[in-house]
Amino acid sequence: MEKMQEEVAHLEQPTPLTDKETVMIQDSWSKVFEHRDEAGVAILVRLFVNFPSSKQYFSQFKHMEEPEELQKCAQLRTHAGRVMNSLNTLVQNLHNSDKVASLLKQLGKAHALRHKVDPVYFKILSGVILEVLGEVFPEVVTPDVAAAWTKLLATLCYEMNVTYEEVGWTKPPASTG
Repeated sequence: MEKMQEEVAHLEQPTPLTDKETVMIQDSWSKVFEHRDEAGVAILVRLFVNFPSSKQYFSQFKHMEEPEELQKCAQLRTHAGRVMNSLNTLVQNLHNSDKVASLLKQLGKAHALRHKVDPVYFKILSGVILEVLGEVFPEVVTPDVAAAWTKLLATLCYEMNVTYEEVGWTKPPASTG
């Protein structure tokens, strides 16, 4: 985990998306977003099962261990909807860099200041998103599309880290509970 935190702290700014990459992301997302509830829940369940420490930020289900229990949890389903809607807003506005920057700054501030989420989890979540989308939508998420998504999610992680630095975020002490 410490090595991953170092990697996140030293992220390089990704190159901007090309017009072709933007179109690939938006086309693939339109198909994914038709199944947003199932996809969002699958992404968060995979995150929480494979990276149980990520549940520490969610009092409602941080003690749940079974994937089936997590899938049925109303609070998880609500948060999955928020994640998918935020991604939707991001994807819909890829041609508007000001809107994208504003969205990522708002998300970064909320997660740093209000929720106190370690930014390493954005990199972890990005990997889970790519993994789940590739498995659930293999006909949509081709290697070229996956490469475009990788670039977009790297940009998201980079911008979130910039916002964390701007607000002076420091990792809270480890909880004992």
